[in-house]
Amino acid sequence: MTTTLDAAPEAAASAPRRRVPVWLAVVAASLPMFMATLDNLVMTSALPVIQVDLDASVGQLSWFMNAYTLVFATLMLPAATLGDRLGRRRVMLAGIAVFTLASVAAALSSSAEALIAARAVQGLGAAAIMPLSLTLLASSVPPAARAVAIGVWGGVSGLGVALGPVIGGAVVEGVSWQAIFWLNVPVALVAVPLLLLAVRESRGAWQRLDPVGTVLLGGAVSLGIWGIVHGNDDGWGSLGVLGPLVLAAVLVPAYVAWARRRDYAVLPLRLFASRGFSVANVVGLSFTIGMFGTVFLLSQYLQIVQGYSPFEAGLRTLPWTAAPMVVAPIAGALAARTGLRALLVTGLSLQTVSLVWFAVLTENSSAYPSFVLPLALAGVGMGLTFAPSATAVLEGLPDHDFATASSANSTIREFGVALGIALLTAVFLGNGGQLTPTGYDGAIGPALLTGAGAVLVAVVAAAFAPGRHR
Repeated sequence: MTTTLDAAPEAAASAPRRRVPVWLAVVAASLPMFMATLDNLVMTSALPVIQVDLDASVGQLSWFMNAYTLVFATLMLPAATLGDRLGRRRVMLAGIAVFTLASVAAALSSSAEALIAARAVQGLGAAAIMPLSLTLLASSVPPAARAVAIGVWGGVSGLGVALGPVIGGAVVEGVSWQAIFWLNVPVALVAVPLLLLAVRESRGAWQRLDPVGTVLLGGAVSLGIWGIVHGNDDGWGSLGVLGPLVLAAVLVPAYVAWARRRDYAVLPLRLFASRGFSVANVVGLSFTIGMFGTVFLLSQYLQIVQGYSPFEAGLRTLPWTAAPMVVAPIAGALAARTGLRALLVTGLSLQTVSLVWFAVLTENSSAYPSFVLPLALAGVGMGLTFAPSATAVLEGLPDHDFATASSANSTIREFGVALGIALLTAVFLGNGGQLTPTGYDGAIGPALLTGAGAVLVAVVAAAFAPGRHR
């Protein structure tokens, strides 16, 4: 989830204030954000059904998720800048329109390629929704109510992540997989008039867009993931795989060279001078690689191997996906006493243990009750990670960099989600994995251990996080 919050919405301050109930402004800003957040994981429970219906390969299943995530992550920061220049509400409304039309296209898709394209356009719409919803909310409620309103907004965001697999499973089982996309249409029809009624237009400081940096950075990640996804199918030495991987490796230093001389770069390099920002982003990238790659594989494992329906599988992930909603606020309250480092190391260590535990359970074909405790450990660990890492991102930075730093961290984490799905799927396929009841034997274990290794990198990075202030 992304949060971009300007401390002082300049243009909005001069506009006459309308008296709008705080709860209405919260609902208006949160509803589109809930819709976009929900679609991050709503497909996980539906993937086995879609795979059969569209005759999709395992690689195409990962692109159903990654096409959305990559476009979303790549264009989040440019969309926030565009909102500052053209009007945040105006850009967010445009994002809702694009997201809704792409949802209709996804529902009407009759091939895997069409669905992947529709998901990419959905990501474009989500990029204009997520970074602006919090900023619009903050400028539309009185300062005295702002903390409570933002707290509710954060809870709704977490709810979207937690309920994604459950709602997706229930809709697929009760109606069809297409219905998970049709569901966005009535939500949008309610959200648009609510935004116009309850949320004031606002603008931020004028900033230059960075189309070159956006293409370099987004292209590097997209090409790298393309190579990883297609390596097992096309051969790691083939031109169609090796070429994108080499080009991705070239684009990374090209972006660094470009951004070093430009203050308006889409991901400003000056932010990495802050130890807190650097640590938080290594943590964010590493743990999302491991955890969300595991969510992708485990949700299918529960259906294909253990025989649960889409809804039953989504429901059984709740000990993991719902726990952060409870634990994250507690971790935020404890951070001042314990320091960020202790919470991060503890939370990430719990996640590492849970992924190793999952690897053992899946390779031994253990029944679901054996998964409950490691699922809860994973959820508690994520809850202990979210709030401290969000605080660490801003550690030592001036106030005027807060919005950019927060959005940059969200972008990097979304890149981690896409990379995790691609990497763990590649390991799964490389070990002979198949989407059959026996096709997970000997394949899912190495994939989940790869995820555990990624989270272990985050544990090491967290040891360098800021400690407790004296």
